[in-house]
Amino acid sequence: MAPLSHPSIIDSWFREISSQWPGQAMTLKVNKILHVEKSKYQDVLVFESSTYGNVLVLDGAIQCTERDEFSYQEMIAHLPLACHPNPKKVLVIGGGDGGVVREVLKHESVENVVLVDIDEAVIRVSKQYMPFMSNLLDDPRVTVFIGDGFKFLADKTSTYDVIVTDSSDPLGPAASLFQKPYFQLIHDALAPGGHACSQGECLWLHLPLIYELRETTKAIFPTVAYAYTTIPTYPSGQIGFTLAAKAAGRDLRTPLRQVPNCKYYNSEVHRAAFVLPEFGRAKIEENKDIAPVLAKTVGPKKKILLLGSGFVARPAAEYLARNRANLITVACRTLSSAQAFADGLANTTAISLDVNNPEALEAAVAGHDLVISLIPYTHHAKVVKAAINGKTHVVTTSYVSPAVRALDEEAKAAGIVVMNEIGLDPGIDHLYAVKTITEVHEKGGKVKEFHSYCGGLPAPASANNPLGYKFSWSSRGVLLALLNSASYYSEGKRKDVPGSELMGEAKPYYISPAYAFVAYPNRDSTPFREAYNIPEAETVVRGTLRYQGFPEFIAVLVKLGWLDTDEKDWLNEPLSLAEVTQKAIGANDSSEVSLVERIEALCNFPSASERTRIISGLRWLGLLSSEKVAPRAGNLLDTLCARLEKLMQYGPGERDFIMLQHRFVVEWTDGKQDTITSTLELYGEPTGSGYSAMARTVGIPCGIATQLVLDGVLNKTGIQAPYTMDIINPIKKILESEGLALKFLPNGTDIPWQRVVSSSGKISSRGPGTEGAQRQREALEAEGVEVRVTREGEFVVNWGAYGWFPERVDVNVNNLTTNANGLDNEDGEVDASLGAGGEAGETENGET
Repeated sequence: MAPLSHPSIIDSWFREISSQWPGQAMTLKVNKILHVEKSKYQDVLVFESSTYGNVLVLDGAIQCTERDEFSYQEMIAHLPLACHPNPKKVLVIGGGDGGVVREVLKHESVENVVLVDIDEAVIRVSKQYMPFMSNLLDDPRVTVFIGDGFKFLADKTSTYDVIVTDSSDPLGPAASLFQKPYFQLIHDALAPGGHACSQGECLWLHLPLIYELRETTKAIFPTVAYAYTTIPTYPSGQIGFTLAAKAAGRDLRTPLRQVPNCKYYNSEVHRAAFVLPEFGRAKIEENKDIAPVLAKTVGPKKKILLLGSGFVARPAAEYLARNRANLITVACRTLSSAQAFADGLANTTAISLDVNNPEALEAAVAGHDLVISLIPYTHHAKVVKAAINGKTHVVTTSYVSPAVRALDEEAKAAGIVVMNEIGLDPGIDHLYAVKTITEVHEKGGKVKEFHSYCGGLPAPASANNPLGYKFSWSSRGVLLALLNSASYYSEGKRKDVPGSELMGEAKPYYISPAYAFVAYPNRDSTPFREAYNIPEAETVVRGTLRYQGFPEFIAVLVKLGWLDTDEKDWLNEPLSLAEVTQKAIGANDSSEVSLVERIEALCNFPSASERTRIISGLRWLGLLSSEKVAPRAGNLLDTLCARLEKLMQYGPGERDFIMLQHRFVVEWTDGKQDTITSTLELYGEPTGSGYSAMARTVGIPCGIATQLVLDGVLNKTGIQAPYTMDIINPIKKILESEGLALKFLPNGTDIPWQRVVSSSGKISSRGPGTEGAQRQREALEAEGVEVRVTREGEFVVNWGAYGWFPERVDVNVNNLTTNANGLDNEDGEVDASLGAGGEAGETENGET
């Protein structure tokens, strides 16, 4: 039998190289390779090292070694258990090597331990090669379950005193264990006063991720803390832990008892583990980055002209200002705006420039190596023409317009790169769509369906108005986009939707139990079958995410005429908002009774509850009030915009967030189908304290592309966009180092089962009620929805096969309506089990 080999072992040295810790690597001398295996989920390697004993490696990353594993295993177990008053039932998710279970059983109060690991290979291999860790997996107090921890938790409520998540890094099978839905399931599965502890990454390498994990956990648990330990063979020699308690005010830092037979842990170490170095404390607790900024080697000076000073421009400029070779000129129509923008930015100067002055524009562009155009897309063609004359490169975040596309040959002749569509959507979406499609094709697969949806929204806590939406710029572009027609492919057929019917296309779209989204198509998706090289795709749709209730409210505003752009002479008269509404809808008079009567006739509300919701929302907007109107531009749309911008701005401390998801239905050569998803979920900083999520996700990709063009990495001349891997790979690599990456989960594993408890036949987070739940289950099954009974009076629903919720699953149970779209429950509250939630920025495509 030939000796074993592994690509990470060269010349008897193991090298741990990963994009998660770029520029550094752990190396260990290898005496002998003991085991090599490709399990269903990951690459498994075991070798005997010369100095650390046996070593277990998963997907190229060291998980444990015989010499130092005790540090990690003891700390992740004893930190949550030793400060719990009386831990009896413990759940360990991950940790198939058995080390955490070994430590948990040192606590005399523990009566039973459940270990859940998705990969049986880890357990099997650990028993053979790491018995010093796994020998207690056969203890009678231990139950081992092979399966997905996410699904295991779905039907557990108030069950465990302590839950420990011993996961690998947030890639591959462990990715879902670092996301909000998982922490919510942990919370629900803990008994009152329960504790949770999860692997929390490295202070030296992952501070932004640690901060996000802490914020996510704080949104769910009343008590959260972060601790760390040292361990030589983990990246940078350190690993952290996110701890949480269900009890408010619980002291996680003080142990209540000694733990016997430990090599690393003791009570003093427990207390000290929560004392963080200042750079870590400042970031995790205050979101202040005081770590050193490493200066790059200064090369030849590069001059950059930045047109526009909108909120997405600042992250781009700050990214470029890190390189001391870059000299930035920010240009605005008013010098004061440019000066305010440049204040505090290294190597940045301000000028006044009117892009409608061709001579001034050409002179400014010609004096620079590259121009970034973050002004309205209607000006991009004139900027590119000036750049062609000045032989200056160009970067924009906007879609390539026909006017810009027509300049391709001239740009090539001038030898300039004109890079477009490099913001969020378009931008980041292209990078990960093309990457996945390319990999599927390389493996012989076909992409049968491609769904891509993006939303820039208020964070749920900030979605506190009838539209579930807020503005940080002019609302006009947002409202006009709602009147655009849309085209897409569905099941092999082209579908064209007129703008007047766009909101009727909106459907509930499931991504996470934490959010109640709807999705509708955006513009023309049909060219992307060619652009993404998926001629085999029967469904191709790119669209927009909003919170549920948004489309119906917008549809009412359309029916009432408030999105009409035609000038109205009568708007020049002094009128109240109610009188404007009266004229727009043809009501008898401006009293609320008459207005509501006419609105009901025009809208034909499907239910009394929907009527109440919409009318209440119109009152909130003031459209039924006696308040005097402030007309804008002589039309109803702009007058409404003035109203919305007054009422729906982000307030102090409020945040936006981004949700972008691709979903691919892939058919392999053997006929098997898989669903692959990639998801970006990002929250912005509170208003006034930092960047919005939209600003980061548009500005930073723009800055990265700019630097790569200046460095000659992106050097293909002409009109370009990130549709090919030679452009995508270098941008994506740097983008991920900035913490902006979509997380991949194969075959729909990000779609958990939804727990449903019913007391009256309605979907509800409360119960149980056996009879009502049974009727609800039967009704759902009759509609083809897959359900699984977990215990009497409770079942779970798998929406994963749908990609979105079924359009409606309505049945009448005891004269009560059940709706799978997550409508109000019997108490009028949004159903917690299906998620509740409520764009900031310019538009999802990053255009100003």
